[in-house]
Amino acid sequence: MSSGPDLFVVCKSCGSEVSPYITECPYCGNRLRKRAPKLDREGQITPPKPKGARRPSLGRLRAGELPGIRPDARPYATLALVAAGILTSVAWKGGAFALGDAIVLGPLDGEWWRLLTAPFVYDNVGYQLAALGTIAIFGWLIERRSGPVPVILIALAGGAAGAALEAFVATVPFSAGGNGMALALLAAWAVPDLQARRRGEETDSDLLGVAVIAIVVALMPLAAPEASWLAALGGAVAGLVLGVPLAMRHRRGVDG
Repeated sequence: MSSGPDLFVVCKSCGSEVSPYITECPYCGNRLRKRAPKLDREGQITPPKPKGARRPSLGRLRAGELPGIRPDARPYATLALVAAGILTSVAWKGGAFALGDAIVLGPLDGEWWRLLTAPFVYDNVGYQLAALGTIAIFGWLIERRSGPVPVILIALAGGAAGAALEAFVATVPFSAGGNGMALALLAAWAVPDLQARRRGEETDSDLLGVAVIAIVVALMPLAAPEASWLAALGGAVAGLVLGVPLAMRHRRGVDG
């Protein structure tokens, strides 16, 4: 049980016992305190706040924000990747460029830019929906966690690594579409949760659902010949490699 408030205080001037809730001694008029003390619900005297203490503040609100609530930023990088996959395919089908100038089709012959453009060209609608849907989901998740720059870097590195693996390993190189890019983003996003599970920690993510999406994207070569197995493997490995420093950066930000 908490002790009750003091029954009296002693006036330093005349030595009389007086109420602790008054500001002047009624016997000698000596000033006991500047103002009456504040009381809590139990009748205890609330101690004064230390000087220099400031109330916490959220800072200035941005346009469209509510007090105490920060809305998520729009995933511009992820939207740009998805739009690029749609517009590039439309441009190719409209005759804006030749297919062989944009995808991995045979030796590169010094045309290294095809490693970057191949992941954005689709000929199969089902393959396009699966790849772009995965890019949209995990690109948005990474962008919400770490910002737009890691999304672009991981996507381009995963797509290029997969296309390069197809170009330099396959007997007859043929690769187009973003299965490597999609698996790179998925793998990079999953790294922190995989590390947490390895440490024995519980996570809120549904890694089983993530695994199902990964399997669907990885099996796209069965439905679309241009979806390379090697491109999928290269993208997944690139995502895991890049996901490690990204997870370290995120963990430092949370702990800090």
